[in-house]
Amino acid sequence: MPFRNLVTSLIRFVEGPFIAAIALLGARIAVGLVFWRSGNTKVDQDFALTDSTFYLFEYEYALPLIPPQFAAYMAAYAELALPLLLWVGLGSRFAAAGLLVMTLVIQTFVYPQSWPEHMLWAGLLGVILTKGPGLFAADHLIRKRFM
Repeated sequence: MPFRNLVTSLIRFVEGPFIAAIALLGARIAVGLVFWRSGNTKVDQDFALTDSTFYLFEYEYALPLIPPQFAAYMAAYAELALPLLLWVGLGSRFAAAGLLVMTLVIQTFVYPQSWPEHMLWAGLLGVILTKGPGLFAADHLIRKRFM
């Protein structure tokens, strides 16, 4: 019986809100870093897009239906802004949805051979999208205060 009680207590602890909050914070930080690092390669120290970014979007990425100049600005600034929202936990589901759409575009049109990596990103973003950002987030404080 003592072993069973120990196992039951451990399961209750792991399933509790604190561990979930730590896991969701880890997911927000990890997936945010992927996009933040990518966004930083597209801008200079003044956050202006580099010539190489425009080149990539015109010749390597070549997304259909979206002009390369517009796609370059949209992607670079989304890769910088949405991770910040994720890390703070403000508009987390919105940020996760935006990065999930970006992941799907990258998977479909840019690097389809990188599907294992993209599935990892999509999984983390899907958890944030469905479960929310957790207790350690501005969204949680706002919800607690106003709802």
